Amino acid sequence: MSEILKELGEYVELKLGSHVRGVDVRYGELTVTIDRDQIAKVLRFLRDDGRCRFEVLIDICGVDYPERAERFDVVYHLLSPRLNQRIRIKLSTDDATPVASAVEIFAAANWFEREAYDMYGILFSGHPDLRRLLTDYGFQGFPLRKDFPLTGYVEVRYDDAKKRVVYEPVKLTQEFRNFDFESPWEGMTGNVLPGDEKATRS
Repeated sequence: MSEILKELGEYVELKLGSHVRGVDVRYGELTVTIDRDQIAKVLRFLRDDGRCRFEVLIDICGVDYPERAERFDVVYHLLSPRLNQRIRIKLSTDDATPVASAVEIFAAANWFEREAYDMYGILFSGHPDLRRLLTDYGFQGFPLRKDFPLTGYVEVRYDDAKKRVVYEPVKLTQEFRNFDFESPWEGMTGNVLPGDEKATRS
């Protein structure tokens, strides 16, 4: 199988030439890294070429590397049902530079790109309706970025007096948790762990 993927990678690299930054076959999967501004051309080629026929877009996802200047990888997973093959296309971008939308090439890209925008803040130029998909209206930040706080920035609750949903800054009840093996929000009351009272002392 790896030989078939290697041949396919070499074919794609030959046809796309300088648009390809690298081809890698690892763990039985083919990954092609490309220039960001060539994504539309690459996707059309992989869909329409008779040797490729990657006619199904399975997923578009993001990966965050905050230490890099171009902190995001945008990863496209394609399937060729006719040839029973898969390919992964990867490119990099930052939080200000948009990637061309793939919606005109694969209609399924619509919600995948919205999810990547919602979770990471990755921008897609030419998208027909680029808005949040999974988070609430007025949500602040992008939850899958590695610098996003685990608690979030605001908490949402229903205020019975105001008869509406309100947003408030997150307030932690304590700065540090001491685990007592029963409740993570209360410190241990003594130096005896639960269950130790059953042990016999020698």
